[in-house]
Amino acid sequence: MKKQVIVIHGGTTFDTYEEYISYLKNREISLEKFKTLKNWKNSLEKELGADFEVFVPRMPNGTNARFEEWKIWLERMIPFLDTEVILVGHSLGGVFLAKYLSLNLLPKKIEAVLLVAAPFDNTKNMESLGDFALPVSLEKFSGQAKKIYLFHSQDDPSVPFEQVNKYKKVLPNSEVVVFADRQHFDQESFPELVELLKNI
Repeated sequence: MKKQVIVIHGGTTFDTYEEYISYLKNREISLEKFKTLKNWKNSLEKELGADFEVFVPRMPNGTNARFEEWKIWLERMIPFLDTEVILVGHSLGGVFLAKYLSLNLLPKKIEAVLLVAAPFDNTKNMESLGDFALPVSLEKFSGQAKKIYLFHSQDDPSVPFEQVNKYKKVLPNSEVVVFADRQHFDQESFPELVELLKNI
């Protein structure tokens, strides 16, 4: 049986519709932003090989994300999954998984959860987490996953490095994987993550 991996991408969220419209009107753009970018999420299944089946669902309204919409979409996938699964969340996708698993029991065994550059809160002038803000306790999350890995780069310009320490404090059994120069992990390949997945 193939190991199933679900990868939840990042996104942005806003407290008001007006803030969202302002973002669309004022965000710096270039022609490069309109090209299809090569990204480790899209090449993950090929790099993992025949023993893995990777799902990268396009979550609803990624530019103006809402937790409830993402929750519905994830739950629509669950009946198609095998008994054991590995979950990977990048950026907003990471905090989404942390919140979802802190509030809900996934009806599958979770072999591991990997949070990549996940925000913990929106301190230090970070973007708002809106309704993705974490609950007070992550105990239910911690209890569901056999292993939790926290990937973060010290030079991340989007999610300050100290955010990973906040996760580590409330998830003491998690393992932190630190990089010096990966910024927000917007890279074509992610060999360290591939290697870890192969060894789970």
